[in-house]
Amino acid sequence: MTYSVYGMTAGRPTGVLADVWGRSLVRDVVLTVGAAAAVGLAAQISLPVPGSPVPITGQTFAVLLAGATLGATRGAAGMLLYVVAGALGVPWFADGASGWPSATAGYLIGFVLAAALAGQLAALGGDRRPVHTVGLMAAGNGLIYLVGVPWLAFSTGIGLTTALSLGLTPYLLGDVLKTLLAAALLPGVWALIHRHVDTGDRY
Repeated sequence: MTYSVYGMTAGRPTGVLADVWGRSLVRDVVLTVGAAAAVGLAAQISLPVPGSPVPITGQTFAVLLAGATLGATRGAAGMLLYVVAGALGVPWFADGASGWPSATAGYLIGFVLAAALAGQLAALGGDRRPVHTVGLMAAGNGLIYLVGVPWLAFSTGIGLTTALSLGLTPYLLGDVLKTLLAAALLPGVWALIHRHVDTGDRY
């Protein structure tokens, strides 16, 4: 198999996963739009949480996976596209919603920031080993909540303690499961790539 690798160090691929097969403007645009669409699709996996305006969705997993795979710039751009397009009417927020969701907008802003953080950590090697990927996912999730929960409290007037119980606590178990999945998936893909290099496939 032949690849056009974007970066190599001592015969090993560097950068983020999307760079392994080379870079071009067209490829970057396609990946950025694809990342936004993937999050929109993941948002349709939605379970309501009683008493909370924040449903359980597949969004955070898709956001952090997109950031780690594409890198900080393309990952953040994809999430910004997702937020702006949804606010302008594309029905790809949770449950096919669109428009500016006042109560949960903080989470959407957190998506942009978290994708950038995940991409930066991945570029530094944070997606190469399971334990590092756990840290990457935890940092990304933490940043989403750091923006989303206070926004929820302020926009609804429910107070920070109640916002934590409605906008953080119900999602922690799901976050753990998503983190474990990412910790298997991302390092696993890198292991396959390195195996091709080590067995003589040309990059």
